[in-house]
Amino acid sequence: MDKYLFYSVCFLIGVGIVFSYSLSTYTVLYFGYSDFHFFARQAIVGILCIGMIFSFSFFNPDRHLHILGISIFIFSLFLMSIMHFLPESMVTSAGGARRWIRLPGFSLAPVEFFKVGFIYFLAWSFNRKLGHKKRKVLEEFKVLFPYFAIFILIIYLIAIMQNDLGQIVVLAFTFAFMALFAGASAKFFALLTSGIVSVAMLFIFTSPHRILRIKSWWSNIQDMVLSVLPESFSTILRVENLVEPYQISHSLNAIHNGGIFGQGLGNGIFKLGYLSEVHTDFVLAGIAEELGLISLVFITSIVFFVIYRILRIANRIENRVFYLFSFGIGSMLGFSFLMNAYGITSITPIKGIAVPFLSYGGSSLIASSLAIGLVIMISKKTSKNFKKLGKN
Repeated sequence: MDKYLFYSVCFLIGVGIVFSYSLSTYTVLYFGYSDFHFFARQAIVGILCIGMIFSFSFFNPDRHLHILGISIFIFSLFLMSIMHFLPESMVTSAGGARRWIRLPGFSLAPVEFFKVGFIYFLAWSFNRKLGHKKRKVLEEFKVLFPYFAIFILIIYLIAIMQNDLGQIVVLAFTFAFMALFAGASAKFFALLTSGIVSVAMLFIFTSPHRILRIKSWWSNIQDMVLSVLPESFSTILRVENLVEPYQISHSLNAIHNGGIFGQGLGNGIFKLGYLSEVHTDFVLAGIAEELGLISLVFITSIVFFVIYRILRIANRIENRVFYLFSFGIGSMLGFSFLMNAYGITSITPIKGIAVPFLSYGGSSLIASSLAIGLVIMISKKTSKNFKKLGKN
């Protein structure tokens, strides 16, 4: 298996476990949890995930990947479809949207697993339907129309029923890039991404709380943006009396407070009630404050090294399904990381996307580790192919 990928992911899981303890101080005190509540839960899940990834390295992708991938896709889609009809005692809500199914000892977010299953479904199906041959845009649209119909269902289940536009954006861009690398033309890719942006804008402007998020984001950057534009633009675009973007402001202040070398592990200030749930969505800001810019750059480099290893595996595999699946997983992890990083630094509006392997949360960690386990299973096939080529 790809040992560099395995050890890098283990390192990130370890960092996430450490900061599930360091950054959860306020939440522990506020809700009266035991000191090691979050640490113990994340450590148990993290150790199990490392074991799961290692176990997958013994599987044969030719035999097991299709069964696992399709099973994950169907089962997670089924759970997302029925969770809205389950009794309140079995479902945990956030902002009125049902996102987690309660199980003994923990809650499960089906959408995290659905992303992995959906990527495999696309890889398997694109391999059968698409190829690198010239088609007119209308012909490409006809080929991909069934996928659009499926994606409309996904939008309904996630963006509407779960009120989670961020996950849809990640899935949409992953879908677009997988279609491009499966054989869709660059022209169709441009039309597809334009459509994704248009649909996202539609969901934003038809939702009061999303409009509020956009206004909050704009209030934080409008002075900087308008300072480089002509005065006529400033008059038109400036919006007065906007909502104070306290979360983003505290996130930026936490990063600034960390400086180059940080305040020291456990010595962060902004985790003490200024940044709510800093061990989840704002974990990068918490790491930056306690360990500093240098450590944050190092951890970010490890994340991108993981993505590089995944794409390297994709590039070296002959099986198109394995290639597309590995590429899709790398894209999903990359988009998730960038959306979170851009959000906490006010480059884009914040979407509440977990940082792969670093954010506290069992479902996100298990699903990301499952994806890595499947890619590592594929990496064994890559090694065998290259050994055969070397002998020849």
